[in-house]
Amino acid sequence: MGEIQNLFISIVQTPALLVGLLAVLGLVLQKKKTTAVIQGGIKTFAGFLILTGGAGILCASLDPFAKMFQFALNVQGVVPSNEAVVAIALVQYGSITALIMFVGMMVNILLARFTRFKYIFLTGQAMLYVSCLTAVILVSAGMGSGITTILLGGIFEGTLLTITPALCQPYMRVITGGDSVAMGHTGNIGYALSGWFGEHFGNKEHSTEDIDVPKSLSFLRDSTVSITIVMAIVYLILAIMTGKTFVETELSHGSNYLIYAIVQAGTFAAGFAVVLQGVRMILAEIVPAFQGIAMKLVPNSKPALDVPIIFPYAPNAVLLGFFVSFIVGTLSMFGMVALHTVVIIPGVVGHFFCGAAAAIYGNAKGGRRGAVIGATVNSLMLSWLPLFILPVLGNLSLASSTFADTDYLVPGILLGNLGGLGQTAVTVGILGFFVLVLLASRLMKNPVTE
Repeated sequence: MGEIQNLFISIVQTPALLVGLLAVLGLVLQKKKTTAVIQGGIKTFAGFLILTGGAGILCASLDPFAKMFQFALNVQGVVPSNEAVVAIALVQYGSITALIMFVGMMVNILLARFTRFKYIFLTGQAMLYVSCLTAVILVSAGMGSGITTILLGGIFEGTLLTITPALCQPYMRVITGGDSVAMGHTGNIGYALSGWFGEHFGNKEHSTEDIDVPKSLSFLRDSTVSITIVMAIVYLILAIMTGKTFVETELSHGSNYLIYAIVQAGTFAAGFAVVLQGVRMILAEIVPAFQGIAMKLVPNSKPALDVPIIFPYAPNAVLLGFFVSFIVGTLSMFGMVALHTVVIIPGVVGHFFCGAAAAIYGNAKGGRRGAVIGATVNSLMLSWLPLFILPVLGNLSLASSTFADTDYLVPGILLGNLGGLGQTAVTVGILGFFVLVLLASRLMKNPVTE
């Protein structure tokens, strides 16, 4: 039993393998030749590894950014980081997390099969983190770790990961120009709100991607070049603010602090370029392969994939969203200092990925203004909502990190407050959420296409 559990956890913790296997399944269901099945599976697998490798490069270049920022401003507090808080939590909640995740996957597939919400969530680490959050809150609410907790947790997770891509899909169609892929990230609530605010308060006529670049500066149209230049300026300013001594002693291992800053900027741009290549490979393979699953197992289903999948569609919005989100997060941090609350230090990685996506969604129907508004709204949620989730995390609230994205924060706060009312309230709340999604599927015209 332990070996099977470990194998299952290992597969779902490796998105490249999980999606590669699904690509193989899709091609087999289409009765493709063996060579085509092998080729499609391997290229999907490799594409995801390239994407995650690029994301790793991005995170590695953002880590010194965060350290310089904290040192320069001399602030201490809680840093939202899904990876950090889950790593702490899994020591105590590992087994129940895995079982909740398994049930959640089954619920997601069943809802996709029998409702109009045809989204199959494929971002493995996000599934794991949502399962972990659910386990922590339910156990902290006194539910124990038995079969009831596992089933209720799985129903909650599966329902959440089915409905959140549906919230984003109207904007995904505009971003991607089609309906073949959905957003499978844990910032979906924030992205949908960003899109809504952008649509209603922005101006679609002026897209972030239509910025008129003079011919003499046409080289800036190359995203790698423009990202390197912009990030180099930011890193150099931050390195100067931090000071030569700290950078060369703690970060660069003796290398000149200004050169180090420039290299980190270039590394960031390189990571971005790697991510784009991985996205191209995945989309070229997973969408056709997924048609086999859609035709045979879950008709008209759509793969919900990780957030970098949309970065190639609006690279200007990516940078704009990151800067706006991080600035708003920094201003919020100073607001917390003034209010004498727990200080939430802006997590650079979260503000990059979520801020970038929020700006892309805001830009989709609201142009540049929509991108700024969307990134601002999302950043305010990322900055202030962690204050409200800390009290419902039990002994995990004592950690120096907490959950970062809106799809942990909003449902986690609601579920945690229900837990404070007792086990009955939690049970009714989760089952009510499930029934509500079923009713929405029956009453709405067609959430997939309308």
